[in-house]
Amino acid sequence: MNHYQNILLAVDFSDHGQAVAQKAQSLAEQFNAQLHIIHVLDNIPMPDTPYGTVISLDEDSSNDLLEAEKNKFIRMSDQLGIAAERRWLIWGEPQQEIIRLAAQERIDLIIAGSHGRHGLAVLMGSTASSILYHAQCDVLAVHL
Repeated sequence: MNHYQNILLAVDFSDHGQAVAQKAQSLAEQFNAQLHIIHVLDNIPMPDTPYGTVISLDEDSSNDLLEAEKNKFIRMSDQLGIAAERRWLIWGEPQQEIIRLAAQERIDLIIAGSHGRHGLAVLMGSTASSILYHAQCDVLAVHL
């Protein structure tokens, strides 16, 4: 097994998301790796913004759904002790954004749950296939 230095946790806030997060945190500690986190918003309409698809975590918006997702994301990131510069809240297609961010941040391992409520809801279908076949790093799907 490789010595992982950068691990990306892909979260969807499903009922079992905490178990996936704990697995990612445990592996990051075991390998003394940096833990990164991503949540891809595919269930909230994207407003017209000049800032692109990355969502600022320190600015308020008038979208209640977005604020609720941001609060969950910040809470989970804080619980895991993930530094602000390794937190990614992004609009888009989950598989595309996860793969893109993994390449951009030189991720060694992507960790995600094997099913979820939305976003990664079909991880073991088209999302899993896309991540497994297109990611340039190892992928761990945590079976729930």
